[in-house]
Parts: sequence; structure tokens; C-alpha cells
Amino acid sequence: MDLKQLRAFVTVAETGNVTRASTLLNLVQPAVSRQLRLLEEDMGTEFFDRSRHGMQLTASGKTMLEYARRILDEVARAKAEIQPVEGPVSGIVSIGLLASTSDVLATLLAGEVAKRYPHIRLRLTIGYAGHLQDWLQAGDVDAALLYGQKETSALHVKPLLEESLWAVAAPSAMLSRKRPLTLARVARELFILPAAPQGLRAVIEHAATEAGVTLQVFAETNALSVQKELVAQGHGWTILPAVGVTQEVARRTLSAAPLISPALKRTIVLAAPASRQATAPVRCVVEVLLDCVKSTFESGRWPDARWLG
Repeated sequence: MDLKQLRAFVTVAETGNVTRASTLLNLVQPAVSRQLRLLEEDMGTEFFDRSRHGMQLTASGKTMLEYARRILDEVARAKAEIQPVEGPVSGIVSIGLLASTSDVLATLLAGEVAKRYPHIRLRLTIGYAGHLQDWLQAGDVDAALLYGQKETSALHVKPLLEESLWAVAAPSAMLSRKRPLTLARVARELFILPAAPQGLRAVIEHAATEAGVTLQVFAETNALSVQKELVAQGHGWTILPAVGVTQEVARRTLSAAPLISPALKRTIVLAAPASRQATAPVRCVVEVLLDCVKSTFESGRWPDARWLG
């Protein structure tokens, strides 16, 4: 197995076609096919179902694709780390953002990285905290925003800010920042929540238990956009950080109010693997990410939060 075989395999897997892959790799088709065949022979299995409709990954191929991408990314990071100091910082950096923060951070971060480090290729991965932590520990992302995560032997953690969770409903509910609601009042409504065991769901259920109330769950989804759309259409209420609905409240497609008795809060942290030394590109992008989080907070676009960083 060598890097040429892995690059050929990943390119064919992503394009689904040897012809398109050969163009991207600047190789003739027989050469690409040979690299695939050598890799399959070395691993003792076929990675593609070959047909006139294209190249479809087998179950073994899908597993191999994850490892191949990871190997190629690690090689790219190694090259970036050992490049001459006087050269421009370059390489691939993968950053994980919480779904609730992506609206205010993703575009800002991408723009700032492009401006400060134009030779860095940024990969943004959006998800819930549980998924991001798994991807972080697996090496699929270099650093991520999580919440409530403590320092462990596997993760370095830096607390950034504490934010409040709000009740969110359709505009017809006329929720307002000026009129906080108790969890007991909110519990009268039907709810659309993230599916267990997501961290936000755990925070909400713990608070409900402490308050002695039971939430009536109408639907569960792990897609934040679906969650907000169902609420906007009046199918139920939800509980989200204020930053996650700022734009919708401003457009009046949702309404929201702070929660009291109890007030629900969560801590946003920056997490990175303790087992892997950050490369120069990763350090640069993390610095930009910290600047973006702080500037968003200071400008008031991260409402009902307290800076910790």
C-alpha cells in the first residue's frame, strides 16, 4: 500500500467514476485502475461494485474510505508542520462547530481564515456535542467547540463562555426576552427535542427532573434546522441557546424567552486532543476561532452569555 493507491482510491470513491478521477489525478485511466487493483489485492478484498453506472463502494470500501482519508490528512498535516519556517502557513484544518453556533461563526471563521491564512484549506464540520467529541477523539477534526466538557487525559479543554438556554416557540406564542418563563409553565406545551443521548437533551431532562416537571415530547430530531422548522410551523416548543435562534427571532419566524426557575445554562469550551500535537496550521486556525468567538460575544451577537475565556 502506498499514498498513490490511497489517493486514487479516495478520488474514485468521491467521483464514482474512473474517468473523472483520472482527470483530477492527471493520470491515464489504466494507471488509476491499476492503483485500485493493487490496493484491493494488498487488502484482500474488493472496495467497489463495478458496473456501467459507475463505481459504488462496497461495505469494505466504505470502511476503507474513512481510514484512507485520515491517512492522507495526517500526511498533509505532517508536511505542513515540517515546511520551512519562512514559507506561508498551509495545510488542511478541520474544525467542529456546534449546530447552534454555526449561524454566527461559520461564515465569520471562514472569511477570517481566508484573509489571514489564504494557503490553509478549512474544513467545517457541524454537529451536536456528542458527535463532535467522537470525531475529535477519532482524529476526524482537529479542534471543536463543545459544551460542558471537562479536562480529561484525552482532551485539552479551554472554557470560553457560559450561555443561557431559552424557550423557543412559533411567532404566535409571542415569547419575549422581556418576559422570562418558568420551566413549569413551559412544560405545559408539546416539545420538539434532540434525540437522546445528545448532551442538550440531557441538560433539559435533568433540569425538568430537578423542577419536578415532565416534558411532553411530540417529536425528536438530530437536525437543528428541522427542529426549528417544526417549531416555526407550530408543532411544538423547544429549548435552545439564545445564539441558536438569534436570526430567526430577528426575522420573526420564531419567538423566544429566557427560562427561570430554574435558569438553564451551558458552558461552551474549546477542545483539542491531548494525544496529538497541534500543527502550525491548526494553531493558527484555533487562534482565529477564539478571536471570532470573542468578537461575536463583544458585539452582542451572542446574547445572554457571560465571557469566561
